[in-house]
Amino acid sequence: MIDKMKRLKRELMYRGSILDIYKDTMEFSNGKREEWDFVSHRMGAAAVLPVLPDGRIIMIRQYRNALERETLEIPAGCRDSLTEDTKDSAIRELEEETGYKCNDISLLLKLRTTVAFCDEMVDVYLAKNLVAGEQKLDDSESIEIEISHSSAASLRPASTSSVMLRASSATITGATPELVRIIAYCFS
Repeated sequence: MIDKMKRLKRELMYRGSILDIYKDTMEFSNGKREEWDFVSHRMGAAAVLPVLPDGRIIMIRQYRNALERETLEIPAGCRDSLTEDTKDSAIRELEEETGYKCNDISLLLKLRTTVAFCDEMVDVYLAKNLVAGEQKLDDSESIEIEISHSSAASLRPASTSSVMLRASSATITGATPELVRIIAYCFS
C-alpha cells in the first residue's frame, strides 16, 4: 500500500520562458516533511515520427545544451499556445525542422517524459505520405536531417495499441512492441 502524501506548500523559485521551477513542501502519512523539486512545463509539446514509403525514418541532429552534445532525434517542439492542438504542433515542427509536409498524420502515443519531478506531456504522432520541401528553421536553430536505417513499417496508431512501457523515468502509453523498439532507438 502506498503511503498518502500531502503537499503543504508550493513556492515558485524560477519562471522561465517555458518552464517554472517550484519548491514543494511535502508531508508524509508518518508526519515527516521533505522539500521536493517540481518543474512545470507550461506549454506541452508534440513530436512526430516521419516515415518514408520504404519505412525509413526522417530524424534530425542538433546540439542539446542540457547534454552538452549533439543528439539524433525525431522532430519535436513546444506548442505555440496552451490552446494549440498538438497535432498542429507536430505538423508545424515537421515542416520547420525537416522541410517535409505530410498528408497522413495519426497519434501514436502520449508520453510523460520525467514523471518524478516534471509534468511535461509530449504527444507523439506518426506522419506518412511525406512531401519534401525546405526547412524553416528559427534563427537560433541549426539542424541537420538524417534518414535512419530502421524500419517503421509495422506501426499502428495508439487507438489500436495495448502495450504500456515504463522506461527509465518516462512513461509511454499506447505503444506497440515495434514502436517501443523505434522509440528506444530515437530517444537514445
